[in-house]
Amino acid sequence: MDRRSFVKNTGIATAGFAFLPSSQLFTREQKVKIGMIGVGLRGQNHLDNLLRRNDVEVVAICDIDEGMLERSVNIVKKSNKAMPKIFKGDPYAWKKLLEMKDLDGIVIATPWEWHAPMIIGSLEAGVKYIGTEVVLGITLQDHWDVVKAAEKYKAQVMMLENVCYRRDVMAVLNMVRQGLFGELIHLQAGYQHDLRDVKFTNGTDFDAKGFSEARWRTHHSVHRNGDLYPTHGIGPVAEMININRGNRFLSLSSFATKSRGLHNYIVQKGGENHPNAKVEFKLGDVVTTMVRCANGETVLLQHDTNLPRPYSLGFRVQGTKGLWMDVNKSLYIEGVSAKPHQWEEAKAYLDKYDHPLWQRWSKETEGAGHGGMDFFVLHAFIESIRRRTATPMDVYDAATWSAITPLSERSIELGNETVDFPDFTSGQWMYRNNDFALTDQY
Repeated sequence: MDRRSFVKNTGIATAGFAFLPSSQLFTREQKVKIGMIGVGLRGQNHLDNLLRRNDVEVVAICDIDEGMLERSVNIVKKSNKAMPKIFKGDPYAWKKLLEMKDLDGIVIATPWEWHAPMIIGSLEAGVKYIGTEVVLGITLQDHWDVVKAAEKYKAQVMMLENVCYRRDVMAVLNMVRQGLFGELIHLQAGYQHDLRDVKFTNGTDFDAKGFSEARWRTHHSVHRNGDLYPTHGIGPVAEMININRGNRFLSLSSFATKSRGLHNYIVQKGGENHPNAKVEFKLGDVVTTMVRCANGETVLLQHDTNLPRPYSLGFRVQGTKGLWMDVNKSLYIEGVSAKPHQWEEAKAYLDKYDHPLWQRWSKETEGAGHGGMDFFVLHAFIESIRRRTATPMDVYDAATWSAITPLSERSIELGNETVDFPDFTSGQWMYRNNDFALTDQY
């Protein structure tokens, strides 16, 4: 079934979303008008990519940081595009931005605690397409509130999870769909990334004295213990096992190690007498979560950002015929690999099964950020607006992937107890089809 038929036949009925008739689709001459809430470092990356497009007009930007606004203004000047209206000076200036007429979409790139209220505020203002940076909210109730608001206002909320479009991940998705690994049994992923130099400015400072993410992200490590950043890992594997589209997560249990990494880093950089050496960090250095699925698969996730280590998302996709792992950039397929029980390099397979979207758009991805996958996630969002169709990753995906954070916190708080996973689709997962990254989508 192609995407247009899918949306027509199932999207509206199961999701409750309404779209404009074909007579109101964008023409080639019309530009999608985007407002941006948050133009820090991540927002500036989105701004740059949006300005590269001839079918987009960034009409407004908003931030409370004058320095970040100045950097954003310079990005616009270099693009030779029209200067957007600037909203600033107040933590709630974004509400003034939402009073603008004819906004086709909003892109949100602010600290996590602002995502849910800004999404809901955008929906209440009548915006039909919201693209938000990860994660969706802080509490489980935040996630339900966003889902119910999207349904109420018949709008699209897409989490801008770029790793779903990573080139090797999409090639493996292509391989999964062609049956190379057989029936999938077990998957692994995570966020394994040494962020100590991100969480601290000058090695020791955060909150008011921090720069960029150190001004807010580190605060979560002080007060929370769970998988604080699950979506880079869970998003891609969820697409491979059709979560919310014929499959769903049933339950999870999480475990956290002791916390040493952030304290030791402060002592290393500032000495034992530094004031921040007295801060007690609640976040365990390694948080491990096991998820059980309705179709019998298990997914193991790990959050590991406070210790010295090379970057890896730790992907493992394992089925009845073999498996792929990104850590050693290798795979093994029984009866196909040259030698039994021995890894072989994955590159030849990744090249052979390179996803058609990457084959089509690889030139446009150059310079887009994060190896080109930032191009795809924004392209999918903008194309959905232009065609007035459902976004390829919808509010149910956003809520499901992001809810792992509060659920993992609860599991750890209860002594690693298994907790039930909510069904944000209210049973519709049984009837929905997975059309993510079909070539006719673009």
